[in-house]
Amino acid sequence: MTNRRNFIKTALTVASGMAVGQVAMASSKPANNYSGIIYTTDNPGQWDKKVKGHAPEVTIDGKNITITTNHGMNSRHYIVRHTLVTEDGTVLGSMTFSPEDKKAISTYELPEGHANKLYATSFCNKHDMWITEITI
Repeated sequence: MTNRRNFIKTALTVASGMAVGQVAMASSKPANNYSGIIYTTDNPGQWDKKVKGHAPEVTIDGKNITITTNHGMNSRHYIVRHTLVTEDGTVLGSMTFSPEDKKAISTYELPEGHANKLYATSFCNKHDMWITEITI
């Protein structure tokens, strides 16, 4: 079970970094052009009734950024992972959740010289990847 979790964690970290990196590199295109791959509050695609429980909410307190996804956590449906990524695709931090976790909340400390634009991701096992863009 540990090897499977490690594999999932690694795969999701790479996928999150690549997906967000592609969004950042396509600066001439808004993120909502990735319909069907990445979802946002403004572009929920097929999940238009799922925004409140899937789009990551971000709070900033000094150098700490907290990502919260207001989503139930049970064995059939839960938030798998949060990731905080810079505009150039650098992963600043990530946290993998299990169905046993009560809430999907993660906190990261911003390093010195961080980028102005960051992306918080939330991945649901049933409703795909959601991104919230943050400008600091």
